[in-house]
Amino acid sequence: MHTPHDPYVRVRGAREHNLQGVDVDVPRDALVVFTGVSGSGKSSLAFGTIYAEAQRRYFESVAPYARRLIHQVGAPKVGEISGLPPAVSLRQQRAAPTSRSSVGTVTNLSNSLRMLFSRAGDHPPGAERLDSDAFSPNTAAGACPRCHGLGRVHRTSEELLVPDPSLSVREGAIAAWPGAWQGKNLRDVLDALGHDVDRPWRELPAEQREWILFTDEQPVVTVHPVRDAGRIQRPYQGTYMSARRYVMKTFAESRSAALRAKAERFLTSAPCPACGGSRLRPEALAVTFAGRTIAELAALPLTELAGTLHGSSGAARMLTDDLKSRIAPVVELGLGYLSLDRSTPTLSAGELQRLRLATQLRSGLFGVVYVLDEPSAGLHPADTEALLTVLQRLKDAGNSLFVVEHHLDVVRGADWVVDVGPLAGEHGGRVLHSGPVAALAEVAGSATARFLFGGPAGPRRRVRRPRGRVTVGPVTRHNLRAVTAEFPLGVFTAVTGVSGSGKSTLIGEITEELPGVGRLVSVDQRPIGRTPRSNLATYTGLFDVVRKVFAGTETARELGYGVGRFSFNVAGGRCETCQGEGFVSVELLFLPSTYAPCPDCGGARYNRETLRVRYRGRTIAQVLDMTVEGAAEFFADTPAVARSLETLLDVGLGYLRLGQPATELSGGEAQRIKLASELQRGRRGHTLYLLDEPTTGLHPADVQVLMRQLHGLVDSGHTVIVVEHDMSVVADADWVLDLGPGGGDAGGRIVAAGTPAEVAGAPGSATAPHLARAVASASPPAAGERD
Repeated sequence: MHTPHDPYVRVRGAREHNLQGVDVDVPRDALVVFTGVSGSGKSSLAFGTIYAEAQRRYFESVAPYARRLIHQVGAPKVGEISGLPPAVSLRQQRAAPTSRSSVGTVTNLSNSLRMLFSRAGDHPPGAERLDSDAFSPNTAAGACPRCHGLGRVHRTSEELLVPDPSLSVREGAIAAWPGAWQGKNLRDVLDALGHDVDRPWRELPAEQREWILFTDEQPVVTVHPVRDAGRIQRPYQGTYMSARRYVMKTFAESRSAALRAKAERFLTSAPCPACGGSRLRPEALAVTFAGRTIAELAALPLTELAGTLHGSSGAARMLTDDLKSRIAPVVELGLGYLSLDRSTPTLSAGELQRLRLATQLRSGLFGVVYVLDEPSAGLHPADTEALLTVLQRLKDAGNSLFVVEHHLDVVRGADWVVDVGPLAGEHGGRVLHSGPVAALAEVAGSATARFLFGGPAGPRRRVRRPRGRVTVGPVTRHNLRAVTAEFPLGVFTAVTGVSGSGKSTLIGEITEELPGVGRLVSVDQRPIGRTPRSNLATYTGLFDVVRKVFAGTETARELGYGVGRFSFNVAGGRCETCQGEGFVSVELLFLPSTYAPCPDCGGARYNRETLRVRYRGRTIAQVLDMTVEGAAEFFADTPAVARSLETLLDVGLGYLRLGQPATELSGGEAQRIKLASELQRGRRGHTLYLLDEPTTGLHPADVQVLMRQLHGLVDSGHTVIVVEHDMSVVADADWVLDLGPGGGDAGGRIVAAGTPAEVAGAPGSATAPHLARAVASASPPAAGERD
């Protein structure tokens, strides 16, 4: 019998994903870290079970009408959970990025700044005092009428629309026009309107060229198509649309990313001439505070903004003090280099999560469980201490913190650790230890204990000699000011520096056009798809081979099923209720829509007839449900499948299911899937690989597996450049480029460049002391091993 004030959250019989009937007691009012190798089940326990149950209980309290919809979401697979307070989740998954979302909107700091301008701003003499809405580019009252509050206008020109004026319209002079029938239709309409479509473009009169490309008129004319042999084509009414109009319409309205990207090639983007890129109406820009407009203050780094906020009178003083107190936790978390107008899509997942964490500090909630997903992601070791301080403050305010984390310094700073393992997928899902951190040292099968309390790392590798260099710059972008950097070829280079020092900006300037680069492969953390329809098997091309295997079975041949029957993206073999997604979208009133298993196929994606076909006793739905590791054994004698699975195992993704929806994958997992897809291609000639924080979301044991692959690429004659905060990876590099010394305006310079040992001793580098510890913990190479 538990008392109402049970100091523990008690979980009994948790079976979510790969959890094997887990029983665990987790203390409340403590900083608890859930750790274990990637795919061991720690997120299934913290998010999939504890947070999901807290969310379900909250839904139970809402109105019956809404509850009828919500029930379809399903409860977590767990026997019982007691002692569970309300929970708040801070995950790394980002919502669909929008250019109107910014640091100011995520943190609510924009609201406070607008209130300050409305109440205490200096309005022009005789002007009416503006409401706070008038200072927002996202409202009709505040948005610049020319650019609708976006700050930029898109234009096009004859040079962009017609890159080769020696061609005629029939030969495709207007490159911006669509292909296939739609493009032919526009040419035929022009012809019917009396324009010469066979004369070279440059020979057409200027006013004709202007009209064809830029007119807003949309004349309708009868088109008599040229007859193709054997096809009867009747006259039809065709409507003309100018090249500019077509490009603008496609860019603004098309739902196809490929079509929008094509249209964007024919556009130039420039700051709006009416508002100068500030996104606001002139009336709002006429109001100042401390001599600056709201747009000027929103463009300042937060550290500088806090320094300019001094209110003299009562109302102004109250509002500036409030703003400064809201900015303080953001700065404390190492994000003082961000400005309020910085758009959300340009932030990393780690930056976004820490912004939300800073906002929670001001919320004043207590008695809540905060469930966090790797808050240290993308954080330089120098900022980890500040993160622990912020977590401690949330705990001291009377909250519990359940943190899924791999960063060893965060694990050391915890009150309690829940270690899940021992391995990933089917070989994990058990709690190896739940107790104080120090006691984890006694747990024999724990991979975490090995790294947390282990002795020195293995011997350092011999530093490779570069085969040449790539020079980048001078780069002046964001906070980089005329920076020139040299990257050695044929070696492993780590780019380091605190958050916002300019690392991603610098490596973003490496292009295939630079002498010495050759082929360039940039492996980023963007999702491999935005819906549950996109998954690991479809992205890697693995599924094409699996479908051929099923179509080749005796049953499939008897039933007349081809390869298409086994696709869940086309009608025929798929379940039509969910159209092959396996999920149906449940729209929730006042809450984001969520996905629930399809009531007809139960998540299998296929109809009953398709599931009659079995290969070695398994249906295609059961194969999609296999882990990479399980599938590697199952398809061991099918070379085309085995090769794909082998590369996924090599980058440490053996625990993922083949049909795992893209929406469930972390940024780090998406990046490693892209890397695996790249590794399975035959490589010819030199390739330069660029990776942005490839170890994000990886347990130290998995980092070793990934590093073996990356060093293997270098040993095969390629170049690897990584942006990285993990000092064990940096210590194992051949060359280090350290940016800083700070973030934002305090960064953007190369502080040090050299071997890890050289950079570890660099004065004025925030990275040096942390790198020195990592270099010292690796034993020196054997005599004669270093070049």
